Amino acid sequence: MSTVNFIKEVGFKKPSAEQDAGGDTSTEEPIYVSFKYPKELSPYVPAVPANPSATPPVAASPAVPAVYETQELKVPILTILPIPFIRIELATVDFNAKINSIEYRKTNTDLKVNASLEAKAGWLWGSAKLKVSTSFQRTTQEGNSVNRTYSMAVHVKAVQDEMPAGMEKMLGILESAITSTPVAAA
Repeated sequence: MSTVNFIKEVGFKKPSAEQDAGGDTSTEEPIYVSFKYPKELSPYVPAVPANPSATPPVAASPAVPAVYETQELKVPILTILPIPFIRIELATVDFNAKINSIEYRKTNTDLKVNASLEAKAGWLWGSAKLKVSTSFQRTTQEGNSVNRTYSMAVHVKAVQDEMPAGMEKMLGILESAITSTPVAAA
């Protein structure tokens, strides 16, 4: 559809407001591009020196400058523009998903033992005092950590498709409408 719109927008004059409102889809007039260029009518003729000894003798002739005439060339714009016939040749969608799941368990064990010994000795008697204190602590942490990473890449390869046969014929007709006319002298 974009090719059709391109041809309508670029190649043809806009319909008048009356036709546009009425939904008339009749053919519009093509847009022409005008070029002015000098066209050589007769080429430059160099001067010829006289040669009386030649057979037959050659008379001297002065140089004759080239003669140009300004021509105006009208060309339908559709014949000189590349018309987009884009076709998607290949489309690839790459979807990557990376999921990292980590389950962890962390255990800390803390055992503390404090001991003190106090001994006293006397004549025929003695005493000993032993103090022991212990503490035990165990800490456990558990959890899950999930990281998800997604990426998507879309690769599209578009190519210029071949011109439809009908379009080639239409361009051939438009090419025959190319005119070259002399520009009136101002």
